[in-house]
Amino acid sequence: MTRQEYDRLAETIRYHMDRYYNQDAPEISDYEYDGLMQELKAAEREHPEWVTQESPSQRVGGEAKREAGVKVRHDVPMLSIEDVFTKEEVEAWIGRIHAQYPEAHFSVETKIDGLSLSLRYVRDEEAGALRLALAETRGNGFEGEDVTANARMIPDILQTVKLPYDSFELRGEVYMSHESFDRFNEAQEALGKKTAANPRNLAAGTLRQLDPNVTRERGLHMLVFNVQRGPAELTASHAAGLSVLGEAGIPVVRHRLCHTAAEVLAAIDEIGELREELPYDLDGAVVKLDDTSLRDAFPAGSKYSSGHIAYKYPPEERVVEMEEILVDVGRTGRLTFTGRFHDAETGKPARLCGTAVSRATLHNQDYISEMHIGVGGHYRLFKSGEIIPKLNGCVKEPETIYRAPSHCPVCGQPLVREEDTADIRCVNPSCPAQLTRTLAYFVSIGCMNIMGLGETLIDALIREGYLHNYADIYRLCGYRDELVEKGIIGKEKNTDKVLAAIESSKRNEPDRLLAALGIRNVGRTTARTIMQHYASIRELMAASAEELTGIPDVGETTAVCIRDFFDNGENRKILADLEALGVNMEMLRMDEEAQPGRLAGLTIVVTGTLGTLGRREAEELITAAGGRCTGSVSSRTSYVVAGENAGSKLDKARQLGIPVITEAELLVMTQRGEGHAD
Repeated sequence: MTRQEYDRLAETIRYHMDRYYNQDAPEISDYEYDGLMQELKAAEREHPEWVTQESPSQRVGGEAKREAGVKVRHDVPMLSIEDVFTKEEVEAWIGRIHAQYPEAHFSVETKIDGLSLSLRYVRDEEAGALRLALAETRGNGFEGEDVTANARMIPDILQTVKLPYDSFELRGEVYMSHESFDRFNEAQEALGKKTAANPRNLAAGTLRQLDPNVTRERGLHMLVFNVQRGPAELTASHAAGLSVLGEAGIPVVRHRLCHTAAEVLAAIDEIGELREELPYDLDGAVVKLDDTSLRDAFPAGSKYSSGHIAYKYPPEERVVEMEEILVDVGRTGRLTFTGRFHDAETGKPARLCGTAVSRATLHNQDYISEMHIGVGGHYRLFKSGEIIPKLNGCVKEPETIYRAPSHCPVCGQPLVREEDTADIRCVNPSCPAQLTRTLAYFVSIGCMNIMGLGETLIDALIREGYLHNYADIYRLCGYRDELVEKGIIGKEKNTDKVLAAIESSKRNEPDRLLAALGIRNVGRTTARTIMQHYASIRELMAASAEELTGIPDVGETTAVCIRDFFDNGENRKILADLEALGVNMEMLRMDEEAQPGRLAGLTIVVTGTLGTLGRREAEELITAAGGRCTGSVSSRTSYVVAGENAGSKLDKARQLGIPVITEAELLVMTQRGEGHAD
């Protein structure tokens, strides 16, 4: 591995650490994450000089958050546990310990997939018991959040403990049961709200709620798995300490004391077999040296607890039967495929990692063909990251492998498969499935530059039935009073401002219009190059693909895209409507004796907020017309273009007698070729 590859891998792991620990929204499975970390560690063993304090291998967890509580420093660091993935690694670890301490025993425990929490209890003489004084999240392992108020709402967390000690600190895992998780999602669906991805994320978010009542309502649980600090009776033998806590009424994790490697592996298998029966999700099985005084003799690195390992089970799988393949058109026109299925054994949604799964993305036609996906087929299903459902091979072939439609399921137009990709797209710009995106692109700064007409407003106008294609934008002026009355754009002033920007955009050079049409591979630069070879959009529409390839930067693929667009009857009708509505289709031409640029030799300063042009757009316009833009006003300045809130530059222009022009006058000078302003 090169240093560059190592740095990329480290950055990838940091990203996924943040998604898991800080955002409670992991994108990959623990299994996949662990694989990345193993790859990183292998590279660091080969190149120890690459390791820094910022390396993911040297860090624990995420950063403490502030939403739910104040940051607190842990009395005892809350470290991670080193992962192993094979039983051979477990046997080798036990062998190393038995080589030095033949009588060593081990506690084998469930590793719950939840959120680590530390509980600090202090003696209350009045109550004659230990009282909960602080609950803190793991955070980065050394500093976490104070979530005591929320922790008091979890029934498993005792407020007082009748044990004869001055204080102790416990560590456990907060989790949400499958039942509580399903109940929450059912309620969310009934309200039309977003559902949670998995119990772990929901538990983490719930514990960090600002309102403790939310924590109580959602029904969190906690099982203690360690005594962080306390008297010898609790800490000398790990298993004995858990037994004392259990007898005192504190819920502790399922654990078994083992001596031999065979006993440890049998306990790991037993936990694995219970995965479907347990009310919570598992993240593996933890093996701990029971005699805590021996643990420091077997360190695992700065971020890991000594004397511990965590065995990670392979991803859980179920066999499902495909019921239906759903096709949708995304906002970019790309077709998406979703498989709907049921558990082949139970006939119900498949139960994986604590959630009921009945759908999974099928990516594209190539994936569908390779996986032999079709209605009636049986497939192995697992959860990537224990979050994202994925198919993992065909078990029983379907009668027919699914084939994508040839026409858009939304608008009925022919679909196009992009060259050298697996993507199938609807390229109809008026397709309702992608109308918002295409219209937003049309009005954007780099295209028709209609200021004030953003995606949110376009969405509203589509919903109200005013916009169905590009041409409808230029019909909005006919509904001015109606729009004001409904308040869709805003009050009179704002509505008039947007309508004025629409009107102004009609005067744009046609290269902007060509870019705005959303023809694949034709951006602003390519559009400008193309229109240098044609007098109008109409002339371009008649050009052959062969002719187009003669233009610099226009290859065969781009030429075909242009021809496909103009050969579409619906597109030609929209362009005819645009021209009839006054949108400029003609390139402005200068005769041979004219000046090389309409603003050649002029120095212009732009100041203030213009009505439709951004500062950068105005300067590009001036430069394209041969003018020179500067940032300060001097005696050599030819004109100052002033908008609202022009400020000191406008004052200086007046003092020096520099001509001040409006945006409209600038547009006349640059786009109509009428010469200099008086």
